[in-house]
Amino acid sequence: MNSKRIISAISSTILSAFLLSCSNTNHNQPMLDSTKVNIVFLHHSTGDAIWKGSVSKYVYKFFKRGDVSKWFKNYNKSNYTNYQIESISFPKEEEYGWKNYPFDYYNIWVKNSGNELYKNEPTLEILTKKYNVIIWKHCYPVGNILHDTGVPDINSEEKRIENYKLQYNALKAKMLQFPDTKFIVWTGAALTKSRTNESDARAVKDFFNWVKNTWDEPGDNIFIWDFLELETEGGLYLKDDYASGPDDPHPVKSFAHKVAPLFCNRIIEVIQNRGDNSSLTGE
Repeated sequence: MNSKRIISAISSTILSAFLLSCSNTNHNQPMLDSTKVNIVFLHHSTGDAIWKGSVSKYVYKFFKRGDVSKWFKNYNKSNYTNYQIESISFPKEEEYGWKNYPFDYYNIWVKNSGNELYKNEPTLEILTKKYNVIIWKHCYPVGNILHDTGVPDINSEEKRIENYKLQYNALKAKMLQFPDTKFIVWTGAALTKSRTNESDARAVKDFFNWVKNTWDEPGDNIFIWDFLELETEGGLYLKDDYASGPDDPHPVKSFAHKVAPLFCNRIIEVIQNRGDNSSLTGE
């Protein structure tokens, strides 16, 4: 009988010590934020350059992880968060066509909205069921501007500022229908000086200033990342040092590596409800 009491006492002591140890361990460690935030980045080649950053194409092909995804992996580990980001080519070349300009987002998300794919591309009704944050952008041909006619047409693919504004206003109204989803819109990728002219470059800059200062409003679920400002440093053209060549407006790896963390910072600010009160460039 005494031996049973001794064994019982020892067992209780061991169990108490184990529970105390577990309690102390949990108390000393920050709790993991179990709220998973799903983020999608919709892009083409310029966005792909920022997504990959300084990682070589061979390393990326093997590991499938560029500067942006590595940044988020490290951030989650350091901050006990669960922010998951992925990138998607949007729209794809087949069957919609390799076009991601204001008309195309309007065409897929507004004009052909609903719960069915449009030409194999997901509508906002589909995307918002999976993602908490949706990021979208245009590639640099958005700056191949035609002069306004004075008769804007929301259903026109012609790259005119008058059409862009109608399409952006329709996209804004559509995004506001999904208040539980946050949207981050890039200002347009810049052209090199040899690929445009001063008049068109000023028109593009004026349009994205309108996007930042008029179209975007505080207090809603839509935010801006000012990529154009980073590429031009306040000027009209993609800076020579940041371009792959005089006639190639794709960003070089050094620039992509420089701004990828700023892109990530901007996403964090938006997720954590500081998007209206922080830098549009992520600096």
